[in-house]
Amino acid sequence: MWLILTHENADFDAVASQLAAHKLYPAGTPLLSRRVNRNVMQFLALYWDALPYMRPANWRRQHVEQVVLVDTQAVPSVRGVRDKTLVTIIDHHTRSADLPAGNHHIEPLGAATTLGVEMLQAAGLALTPVEATLLLLGIYEDTGALTYDATTPRDIRAAAWLLEQDAQLSVVRRFLDIPLSAAQQALYRKLQLAAEWVRLEGQAILLAAAEADPEFEDEISAVVHRMRDALAPAGLIVLVGLRQHVQLVARSTTDQVDVAVLARALGGGGHGRAAAATIMEMSLTAAVRKVRELLPQAVKPMTRVSDLMSWGVQTIATTATVLDAHQQMQRFGHEGYPVINPESGRLVGLLTRRAVDRAMSHELQNLPIERIMKSGRITVRPEDSIERVQQLMIDEDWGQIPVVAEDPAGEDNPDHLLGIVTRTDLLRLLSRPLPDADMAGMRQRMAQYLPAALWQGVRVISQVAGEVNMPIYFVGGLVRDLLLNKPSVDTDIVVEGDAIALARQLQGQYGGRVRSHARFGTAKWLLSPAVWQKLAPDLPRPENADAFDFVTARTEFYTEPSALPEVAQGSIKLDLHRRDFTINTLAMRLDGAHLGELLDFYGGMRDLTQGIIRVLHSLSFIDDPTRILRAIRLEQRLGFTIEPRTVELMADGLAMLERVTGDRIRHEIELALQEASPVPVMQRLAELGVMAQIHPNLTWETAMADAFCRLDGLLADALWHEALQNQSPLPAYFAIWLLPLPGPAQQAVMTRLKVRKTTRDEVLGAGALWLALQAFPAGARPSQVAKAVRPYAPRPRILLAVRAVVGSSPAGLFLDQYWQNWRHISTYLSGHDLRQMGLRPGPQFALLLDQLLAARLDGEISDEAGERALLARLLDASSG
Repeated sequence: MWLILTHENADFDAVASQLAAHKLYPAGTPLLSRRVNRNVMQFLALYWDALPYMRPANWRRQHVEQVVLVDTQAVPSVRGVRDKTLVTIIDHHTRSADLPAGNHHIEPLGAATTLGVEMLQAAGLALTPVEATLLLLGIYEDTGALTYDATTPRDIRAAAWLLEQDAQLSVVRRFLDIPLSAAQQALYRKLQLAAEWVRLEGQAILLAAAEADPEFEDEISAVVHRMRDALAPAGLIVLVGLRQHVQLVARSTTDQVDVAVLARALGGGGHGRAAAATIMEMSLTAAVRKVRELLPQAVKPMTRVSDLMSWGVQTIATTATVLDAHQQMQRFGHEGYPVINPESGRLVGLLTRRAVDRAMSHELQNLPIERIMKSGRITVRPEDSIERVQQLMIDEDWGQIPVVAEDPAGEDNPDHLLGIVTRTDLLRLLSRPLPDADMAGMRQRMAQYLPAALWQGVRVISQVAGEVNMPIYFVGGLVRDLLLNKPSVDTDIVVEGDAIALARQLQGQYGGRVRSHARFGTAKWLLSPAVWQKLAPDLPRPENADAFDFVTARTEFYTEPSALPEVAQGSIKLDLHRRDFTINTLAMRLDGAHLGELLDFYGGMRDLTQGIIRVLHSLSFIDDPTRILRAIRLEQRLGFTIEPRTVELMADGLAMLERVTGDRIRHEIELALQEASPVPVMQRLAELGVMAQIHPNLTWETAMADAFCRLDGLLADALWHEALQNQSPLPAYFAIWLLPLPGPAQQAVMTRLKVRKTTRDEVLGAGALWLALQAFPAGARPSQVAKAVRPYAPRPRILLAVRAVVGSSPAGLFLDQYWQNWRHISTYLSGHDLRQMGLRPGPQFALLLDQLLAARLDGEISDEAGERALLARLLDASSG
């Protein structure tokens, strides 16, 4: 015998899920709960003959082999169901820690019915109109007709499919809006009279408790829904005293109030927006007292203005003209500016881009901005709630609200602007939580992927910054790499405030030295071993981390395409807005209690998850064409894909590379060549037209890729690795890349890229050596090859480049022999020996010694006696 069970006080979601389970498991009998909501019973009474349910009164104790449990994870008490009965769960609530053994389908959806519907679709099962309507009732009731925040796209798709199966919306409306019974109305009035408002973390929560009439048997949830709809609290907690227990029914209209926390603490369950508990052996008064005690745990800390605002704000004076404002907005991209009276220093209004654009369109560029600004002093404080900001924006139609400090008298001080909060900041609240990016998770990532001493240093800096109320951040690549589980030793910290002051504060507490640049708002806190010991006692000092770099958050603008940007102090949001790609716009806040808080203003987490390189602005490659090369480098390093629109924008920006200095392009190419796998980067640079844009003859061929791979192998070989003596292999890569070019084209490319003289000489040297080696047959004498190679031996990168190009050809074997053996062979005799033999120094010395060395290399002689005999013959021949 199989049973399909659900929870007591069964609602439409529970009963509809039973129906879906029966369609999936026809051998299972859907046994109704002892208590079923009144609107559900009314529906079942009307359509009973078309549905498969069994009433509890008709159940006779039998051996139950398996239970399918829906819309709950707690097996109800039913005769015949034992502890060892196999259980299958279909539910949408948070997974419990102590689930019974079995096969479970638990996913966070708006309704359990949605899971059942998806399984029906997968099985290809059809529905009658009555069945489709009941299933739609289940989804609509638990999602508030698809309006609750817990609703997912899957709930909506399931509802759409049910409509295709002829679900009747008119029936749905009828049974989701049923008048209260007389007993429910009486309870409603009692609860209204006893209701009490409680404010926690800015949320208005209604707590109501009442004893029900002894004969009360209707569902309480309908009464609770009416109170919620009538009074619109953030959270509604209802306690009803019944004959044998106290019933808790709780509802929430915001994610800030998680009523499931409250219900679970009292032995019940549910999800964040709807939960219930049956409280046994406790009076109503005691239950109310217990709920008051537990309630703070169910309310999340309020999001305040300080959590969203941009610290530091640019202003504009009333004396500025419309043209001044237009130019300022063009430079920095702001949508509005607080307006300050320069004489009094007081905040007098807000200037919006919309007003400036309209004035410019009417050719009013010389008009003072005070003629077009929004007048007033609409402000908020850092500790204000987000709800206050939202209301001000609605009431005053201000898209940006200045944030001001509070003066000692407790009044807002419009003379002390701390920052600004914008509509964009509020929109960020609407985005769903970032996957795997909770604060605890990000702290764990830092602990795992930063060196231990560096992580401890970050925690110290976090504490100090928190004490002085200065927001600080890790930004860009470091945050990206942490989320990709990659180690990092980056010590750059962006400060929303005075970076130099923070560095001085740390120096005062822990020592070290500070090197600062007031013009740029940067500071380097230099750490001696003694300071590291203070920061991270008993931990090894991290390699290459002798300082923390602090930089003030800034914004930038380009005066003309391809020029270097001009910068100015800004907020963290503006600092991130100036970056190249969305995946580099992620920031992690570090100060105080915010340690590990991830900021994502521009969809970076989405693109990181999907493996996409997406440019941040449509003119980004026009502003800085070197971003084209960076996009390709990031794509290949991370194994991501440049999304199609970004590829189009890259193509549009290629021509702008002509305006970029050779030094900047060469720097980007050098970074590409230093990647762990430079071949895919170079291949992509050719595919997307970057190489041809540098010079029409510049290409990338398979032979170059093969040579790059051989060079990588040679660098890993102990023999050739030793030859470099810690020199950079970059010139060898350049030589391989440029070697196939004709001489004039090679020179033109190196001139365009402003290749350094050392690299230029080695590229030319590699070309000359390569040509020389091609002239030797396979059986060439060692002395001939050695003579050709010897002038380049002091520059082993030349030999490495040519060795990589020629591969295992005879020329490659010659180079191996030279470097491994021939270069170590020298003559026994020297110029000193020749002088002792009575020979006069001169050019003849070099010729004689070269001939002796050639004979040794070619195996004609092998010892000093042989050299002396050969020398005698050479001297006789020259004298004769």
